[in-house]
Amino acid sequence: MSIPNSSSRPVRIDAWLWAIRAYKTRSAATAACRAGHVKLNGNAAKAAAPVQPGDTIRVRQPGFERILEVRGLIAKRVGAEAASHFFTDHTPERPAAPALGIPQRDRGTGRPTKKDRRELERLRGAR
Repeated sequence: MSIPNSSSRPVRIDAWLWAIRAYKTRSAATAACRAGHVKLNGNAAKAAAPVQPGDTIRVRQPGFERILEVRGLIAKRVGAEAASHFFTDHTPERPAAPALGIPQRDRGTGRPTKKDRRELERLRGAR
């Protein structure tokens, strides 16, 4: 299957991340590169680093890390379905957060008593 509108010229990593919709704006992708949240083939990537098909990009986002493999080059933002042709997502499945049965206090009941605090700590596993 051929990749639609694949570019033959080198593409900056920040522009590529923006084009495949990993970031909402290109400036957000550039800021992530500057902050060290983006790695290209295991090394910290500057915003102007060129990407090539076959490269592996790790993008750290709040709560998880996405692992993307470059399948094609794209410099302009396209629809989500078209953008999915330019990368393969190797991000492992995130485990479901365990449901904690932490009781909620009613509003207006004041501060917890010492007994209430000890029970909350016991439920949270602090002691």
